Amino acid sequence: MLTKGIHHVAIITKDAHRLQAFYREVFDAVVVSDGSELPDGRGPRLTIIMIGEFAELNVFQIEGNTEADRQTPMFGRGRLDHLALQAASLEAFDEIRDRLMAQGAADDFVTDFGSALSIFFRDPDGLEGEVCIENPDAVPGVSHPPGTRAARYS
Repeated sequence: MLTKGIHHVAIITKDAHRLQAFYREVFDAVVVSDGSELPDGRGPRLTIIMIGEFAELNVFQIEGNTEADRQTPMFGRGRLDHLALQAASLEAFDEIRDRLMAQGAADDFVTDFGSALSIFFRDPDGLEGEVCIENPDAVPGVSHPPGTRAARYS
């Protein structure tokens, strides 16, 4: 394979400060740059948020752009439907879950997909996100449909 994962996901926000705070507080993400996209100071605000060793969010705040206001049901959101992050460990997954619930960004439901556990959340702009971790309780060859509650989180 010639690739090792996703480099970045570009998203549009109405409030870069709010989005930075959310990803820092929940995921310990790091803001590596924040300012005009163009060297002469023109153009939209671009914030780069590192969400993993090789993964970043490129967040654009564009004056007058209303795309961040549009929210529709799953698979009706355009080409970028949601963002999935890989937790570093089960302990990190549990910490992220606690932080998401404290922010009001997720409920207590953890999905058991068989090989993976998953938490769905919404960031402050309404973008749906997901956090995944390998399921320590997985039974080889067994998968579950969406909506299956993980027994360890009942």
